[in-house]
Amino acid sequence: MRVKINGKSEETTTSTVLELLQSKDIEPQMVSVELNSEIVDREAYGRTAIKEDDAIEFLFFMGGGSARPARVVPGPERLQSAWKGIIRDVLS
Repeated sequence: MRVKINGKSEETTTSTVLELLQSKDIEPQMVSVELNSEIVDREAYGRTAIKEDDAIEFLFFMGGGSARPARVVPGPERLQSAWKGIIRDVLS
């Protein structure tokens, strides 16, 4: 089936979020998953079905930082946009 993963159309034979993560060698505890603009509970990865044309976003969290305070990104639309940009940069 065809799904969109982090903005790119991909073919997959997996049927759940957990299977998709495993097929990409991604540790479930190292990522949050957004399915069709809804965050999936980590405990539900194995029972959350993936369907044709679903939009899936992997949100990776990284350690590190600086002495400067974290920048707050207001509003869910801007937060989603910021994460998409970060993920796109990390994966490219």
